Amino acid sequence: MQMVFDLTAKKLIGFGPEKSRKLRKNFDAFFQGLVSFPLYFPGTTFYRCIQGRKNVQKVLKDLLKERLSAPEKRHGDFLDEVVNELQSGRGVVDEKFAVDLMAALLFASFATVSSSLTVAMKFLSGHPNVVESLKEEHEAILKKREDGRSGITWEEYKSMTFTAQVTNEIARVSNVAPGIFRKTLTDVQVKGYTIPAGWLVMISPMAVHLNPELFKDPLTFNPWRWQDESKKSTLLKNFMPFGGGIRLCVGAEFSRIQIALFLHALVTKYRWKEIKGGEVQRVSEIVFPKGYHIQIIPREG
Repeated sequence: MQMVFDLTAKKLIGFGPEKSRKLRKNFDAFFQGLVSFPLYFPGTTFYRCIQGRKNVQKVLKDLLKERLSAPEKRHGDFLDEVVNELQSGRGVVDEKFAVDLMAALLFASFATVSSSLTVAMKFLSGHPNVVESLKEEHEAILKKREDGRSGITWEEYKSMTFTAQVTNEIARVSNVAPGIFRKTLTDVQVKGYTIPAGWLVMISPMAVHLNPELFKDPLTFNPWRWQDESKKSTLLKNFMPFGGGIRLCVGAEFSRIQIALFLHALVTKYRWKEIKGGEVQRVSEIVFPKGYHIQIIPREG
């Protein structure tokens, strides 16, 4: 997790390892208290959660203020583009939105992507046919390039059909978001029950994604389930790893790209083997109580 967060912090806001790890501690406190009893008192999990969020906001606000004071200075990160947008005067985003955006993207890298990649390694290790299909897709991309040393382009990313199916399946089985919250605006009827207007509703993605009436053999890791066009529409209607509607997670596509880039590098440059751990438990998501240790080995040639 730390490696992924360090890389994301470097690319997004130009933070080195030392600053990144200080910021990560605040995200840790925030994440641990997301689903906790709302008792705001020093020493409680909820108190640490709120303080962690405040600290993250302060760090990002101070950083943005510093960048805006010298907009001509470039740092080679995503925040440069945010500053350009704020300086353009087009009014598409404001400083508050910019801070929230950076916080959301950093949180997505830490709380969702790293967990999803761990689950990905576990399931890929047990499904060599999936790995082989990924290798075929990504090696075909490399063969088409005129410059073999260039990075992945947006067109190449959008051409990764099977990779997108694998990403969907990783998100479906991992369920890294423990719940999605919505507030009813009017009385809602659900299977004979009435949810009164104004109530807060928590939706469990895991309950939906593992429902055999919606996903055949739900505990089976099967990326090809997303290939059937006749069923794809129904699957997507009940697919909510990033929320849904106008409240869809702002980091959704960012997370997908990170997973795709990871899979590209993994299957074209490396092989791996399991060392220890890997026992799976399901709470609100997949967890590895004893960790999951693998050895990654560079591919020859």
